[in-house]
Order: sequence, then C-alpha cells, then structure tokens
Amino acid sequence: MQNNTAPTPLAYSIKDACRATSLGKTSIYAHIAAGRLKAHRIGGRTVIPADSLHALIAGEA
Repeated sequence: MQNNTAPTPLAYSIKDACRATSLGKTSIYAHIAAGRLKAHRIGGRTVIPADSLHALIAGEA
C-alpha cells in the first residue's frame, strides 16, 4: 500500500508562508525585519524555515 500524503515542508516560500498563515506579504517581511521570523536566501529564492513560522504563530518568536 502506498502512502499518498505530502511530506511536511521543511521551509516555506514567502507566498506559501502567506497562504499558510493568512498574513500578508508586508506582514511577513515586517516580521523578518524585526527578527521575529527567520528567512534564508537560497539561490534567488527566500525561504522561511517551518519551525520559525510555527514559533511565530505560537507566539514564541
């Protein structure tokens, strides 16, 4: 039997982070600038580690 569930993301793009949290792009960038949300540039793309996003939403950031 094959498991068809998608793997849990390790990181989110800005667009996916907005979709997952219902926050706008400006809010996401403001949290990054304030140091409440970690972001990394990989190639030409900015990604947010899933644990950082979860901590922000949980109020731990």
